Amino acid sequence: MNTHVKESHASEIRSGRRFKFGSNWKRFLRVLNGERISEAEKSLKEFLEVEDLEGKTFIDIGSGSGLFSLVARRLGARVLSFDYDPQSVACTAELRHRYFGEDPNWNILSGSVLDREFLESLGQFDIVYSWGVLHHTGAMWPALENIKLNSKVGSKLFIAIYNDCGDVSTYWMKKKITYNKLPVLLKLPYAIAVWTPIEARYFLHYLRNKNVAGYFSLWTEYKKSRGMSRWHDMIDWIGGYPYEYASSQQLIDFYEKDGFKLRKILPNDGYGCHQLVFERLS
Repeated sequence: MNTHVKESHASEIRSGRRFKFGSNWKRFLRVLNGERISEAEKSLKEFLEVEDLEGKTFIDIGSGSGLFSLVARRLGARVLSFDYDPQSVACTAELRHRYFGEDPNWNILSGSVLDREFLESLGQFDIVYSWGVLHHTGAMWPALENIKLNSKVGSKLFIAIYNDCGDVSTYWMKKKITYNKLPVLLKLPYAIAVWTPIEARYFLHYLRNKNVAGYFSLWTEYKKSRGMSRWHDMIDWIGGYPYEYASSQQLIDFYEKDGFKLRKILPNDGYGCHQLVFERLS
């Protein structure tokens, strides 16, 4: 573990300037099973429009739980994973241990996407993947710039970034700051208090449409969304700070000016993530 990264991360947690993403991922691993892994694999194949990644190199920038590093390895890629959060690094290592032992084709490092020297040392890859990560760095646009270093001509770059919702995004920024400044014992009650009115609106919508079963399927079928867990995603959303956002057009313009071409997009009109895949042409 990089000592400087570890100490900086711990300091930011203590000061309330950063959410414990790794702690949330650690809890997620308790519910991770074969069905969730299969759903994650399906989503990656569909978005990259591939059947496998045999012979490809894949960098997972901000690996989090390690789920998509695992999926890329299962699809045949040589994988390099890294994260700034020590517990996220540990989660990724745990998944490698569970499913691939000490596989030499899956390397896991501690590092920051804001460290250009570190990124340059990693080299270039066929797939550059960073889903829902760069808007949590505290310097989103430099992070978006830096990952170009790991992309070679002909490679695909797959990112997911929160949508800019104006005043709504500002509202959630304040909620996230409050969450992270609270004592540990108050964080969960606060998260529940914040989310309960939202959940009540979901329930009333389904109730009015005489489809209560549909409401419960939001929870039971959520794993079909990239293999994720609705509860853990909810905690991640309420606490996920640093927090930045952008319009899909801003992201497209940012990459296309430097020789990248948009190949696929799933825009988000709410406060979720835009998903974009670019190909580097030059």
